[in-house]
Amino acid sequence: MARPRSAGYDDQRDAILAHAAALFAQQGYTASSMNQVAAACGLSKAALYHYVRDKHALLALVAEGHVKRLEAVVQDVLAQPLAPDARLRELILRFVREYASAQNEHRVLTEDVKFLGDEERARVLAIERRVVDAFARTVAEVRPELQQAELHKPLTMLLFGMINWMFTWLKPAEVGSPRLTHEQMAPIVAELFFGGLPAVAATAASRRDNDPAPRQKTARKETAL
Repeated sequence: MARPRSAGYDDQRDAILAHAAALFAQQGYTASSMNQVAAACGLSKAALYHYVRDKHALLALVAEGHVKRLEAVVQDVLAQPLAPDARLRELILRFVREYASAQNEHRVLTEDVKFLGDEERARVLAIERRVVDAFARTVAEVRPELQQAELHKPLTMLLFGMINWMFTWLKPAEVGSPRLTHEQMAPIVAELFFGGLPAVAATAASRRDNDPAPRQKTARKETAL
């Protein structure tokens, strides 16, 4: 008979995942050990294995948990009775704020998802595609002609380019520092995207019907976000 979980089991596992994400983000997944994770959590290695099977399982839980939270944000925004412009603006604001509190998890997602097994990576990428598709549909609702021109998804990826890599240069403001915060940057990102969106000409995004030259295959990025 399986041992019943303690009342604080989920909280403790969440804390373990947060410590693991911080460790992986700081020194990389391959350079991190379960001994280091246990020490960061203030647990014995034996106690750590009560919560997670191994380091590979830790990585899967961190990556999948992060994209599931992002999808939950999308679902929450889509459930609100908002006009397309307001919906897209809210999605942008919520994602910048979400990334601000999950910078370690996002770094793990962008840099270490390649170490997942095929099935685990496929689950993560499937959730990411649903998130990207939801953004792209909203962009198309704001400017329907962009979908016909096949520009709604490329524009979405440009938007994610602004949001996703903010963690590489925007650092938390120190006391007394004039440095911008994620909260301050969120509306700036929205204004930049909305300010530039009307300037995009809704012309065909592909020349494949008129270009006889074969297309060169490019390496596929592991993650969409």
